[in-house]
Amino acid sequence: MINDPKRELLRHMVATIAFRGRVAIREAPDDFAGLRVTPETRSPAEILAHIGDLLVGSHFLLIGEFVEIRSEPLPWRDEVERFYSAVRELDSFLASDVPLAHPAEKMIQGPIGDALTHVGQIVILRRIAGCPIAEEAYFSAEVIPGRF
Repeated sequence: MINDPKRELLRHMVATIAFRGRVAIREAPDDFAGLRVTPETRSPAEILAHIGDLLVGSHFLLIGEFVEIRSEPLPWRDEVERFYSAVRELDSFLASDVPLAHPAEKMIQGPIGDALTHVGQIVILRRIAGCPIAEEAYFSAEVIPGRF
């Protein structure tokens, strides 16, 4: 792999999304997927589908293609698997020597930052649903690209 600190930072951001996403969705009850705070807000399943779209879309952007993806949410467990699959595929690409079509900074300020924001929305919805996440030591957690 090319020794590129910015690319490694981007990989770490993706690993952070995977880690925080895992914390947000683990042990969520199945009925959590359909929670709606208002008729206009996204459900957790819709948010997780959007995160998957952002990760898949990031892969396309990084190979130089712009593809608009708007997936309908899958059943919760399938959507969770899609999330992890999208993380693994994006990380695998970032671990390769294929040149990036866009700068890491643009990816962080765009779809990668957006995905991290949406993980936070799922955490908030967990508390609203009465099934908050367990406390997590984010700073001291061992977040390693490629380990999901």
